[in-house]
Amino acid sequence: MRILFFGRGVISTQYAWAFEQAGHIVEFYVRKGRKETFGSHIALEMWDARRGKQFIQESWKINLHEEISPNYDLIIASVNTEQLPEAARILSTTAGNNPILIFNNIWQDLKSSILPLSMNNVVFGFPGAGGGIEDNRLRGGFLKMIFLEKPRAGTEQINKKVKELFESAHFKINGIKDMQSWLWNHYAMNAAMETEVLKRGSFPALLNHRDSFANVGKSMREMKPVLKARGAKMDAITLLLTKIPSALLGLLFNKVIFAKGSLPRLFIEYNNSTSSFAVLEVVREAKKLGIPLPRLTLALENTEQHTAIKNG
Repeated sequence: MRILFFGRGVISTQYAWAFEQAGHIVEFYVRKGRKETFGSHIALEMWDARRGKQFIQESWKINLHEEISPNYDLIIASVNTEQLPEAARILSTTAGNNPILIFNNIWQDLKSSILPLSMNNVVFGFPGAGGGIEDNRLRGGFLKMIFLEKPRAGTEQINKKVKELFESAHFKINGIKDMQSWLWNHYAMNAAMETEVLKRGSFPALLNHRDSFANVGKSMREMKPVLKARGAKMDAITLLLTKIPSALLGLLFNKVIFAKGSLPRLFIEYNNSTSSFAVLEVVREAKKLGIPLPRLTLALENTEQHTAIKNG
């Protein structure tokens, strides 16, 4: 297949590398001026967990474009949540009938999140990867599992194409029946993590405080009424974070899920982002619903976003 990735972010770059290794043609769309800034190569230092745990270290040649042509088998958009509306707008005027995989976190309802794109031309998924890029060096990794919505009426062929692509590169697909609820739950968890990032100063700093993940659980409990008010079904992760006592939850995350040397822990250590957008979005929604979120609101204080919340 000929695949176009929208943006050259940490998720796009890692999966593009894996697809190229599987024999596919991969290219990237970047904003005007970025092609020269990014250059023709990127340094990769990442973990590949599809077959055991392999460390990849190489200077990888990439093919960048500042225009989008309608000549691809699939376009994959994996962008920061706040960038999705602009990405959808650009793709609506340039992608033609190319099928599109939206491969990232979403807090809005799925249909409105991709306007003016048609739901019949889009499928939704979520990566099993993480890390960060700094000075044209990517540090991160990806797991064997990715998440993909089960086919909706009208998207069967696109869904099949996406599934075949990932399976050709030896990824395992976890099919999600209710992708809307799944993404809302995951977004809330991300907001709970970002609440601690605002408090600690960075994602890696979470790992240096034994109570960080206990606090993540407390923030999830605070957001549970918001999820219920939106009609989301609580998934296993949300139930775990909201039912287990905070002290036990902290121990579980620190000693098991994010144990030293584990790939999930490394993904956090490599994450150099500082965005609080997920916290902002959840607090805005809670304000509309009349649901107090004191932990999240407090985390936003002394940030530019706090002013936006207070003013409406």
